[in-house]
Amino acid sequence: MANPNLPIGSIWRLHHNDQEIARLTVTGADMPWTYAEVETLPGFEEFRPLFREQERAVHEEDWGRADACYTRIRSALTMMFPGGGPVAEFMLHIHDDGTAGWRWHDEPFDVVDQ
Repeated sequence: MANPNLPIGSIWRLHHNDQEIARLTVTGADMPWTYAEVETLPGFEEFRPLFREQERAVHEEDWGRADACYTRIRSALTMMFPGGGPVAEFMLHIHDDGTAGWRWHDEPFDVVDQ
């Protein structure tokens, strides 16, 4: 059965607090990744340096820094499904070329005490 959130052209939304700061229009999927074109909106520029830092960290295979970026992104931003409602878990990469890729899950990941 096809996932109703993945059709080409569906729009996922990125929010900071109650403000929509980006729209991600799906261009394809290669599970577990979804790909999109990004339309930035007012409020996004505050986060552009964080996404750039994340991309550099991944390119340099600095996984500790990449994880720190992921934590900062997840604590500041909310991703919304095309039909509304927040995505419980996501790992989002927004690139300087105006594209994005993300993995998501509709239920929160279990937190393990260490």
